[in-house]
Amino acid sequence: MSTGTAPWLIVGLGNPGPRYAGHRHNVGQMVVDVLAERAGGSFRSHKAQADALECRLAGVRVVLAKPHTYMNLSGGPVSALCRFYRTPVEQVLVVHDELDLPFGQLRLKAGGGEGGHNGLRSMSSALGARSYVRIRFGIGRPPGRVDPAAWVLSDFTAGERRQLGEFLDRAADAAEAVLTEGLAAAQNAFN
Repeated sequence: MSTGTAPWLIVGLGNPGPRYAGHRHNVGQMVVDVLAERAGGSFRSHKAQADALECRLAGVRVVLAKPHTYMNLSGGPVSALCRFYRTPVEQVLVVHDELDLPFGQLRLKAGGGEGGHNGLRSMSSALGARSYVRIRFGIGRPPGRVDPAAWVLSDFTAGERRQLGEFLDRAADAAEAVLTEGLAAAQNAFN
């Protein structure tokens, strides 16, 4: 739940540009796009090297953001947005892809390690803290001997695409639950 007057910052991690838009690595940005649709707003380019949308979600003041940088450099834009909006690290919610969860499964948590995720590593370094809230969106492990780096930069399968919209909506619901009910209640509902 919100503290003070600073808005929550909800960041969707991914890579910039149309070439990467449908990739597994960009599922965080896809969730933030769903939230923007719900808010009825449009992203605008922000000087912090991100697309940003100031809006209200479930009655709570938020800034939705998609960094313009590649995943492994996400921390700079996120840190700059925190400074600009005076958002404390505890009011940063990041949505990102997670190899270690089956496709579509969610896990919410605050703090902890980065688990080899370069976007999270960049954010933790730039913010000087790991206490931000995370929504981990499962993309599953690659089949056979497919390299995980190639897997995250691949498109969803036709079967996954049929379910993707439902899973993106569920992740957006989880983000709204964090805002309105707090992390513990959201974890009980969505983990």
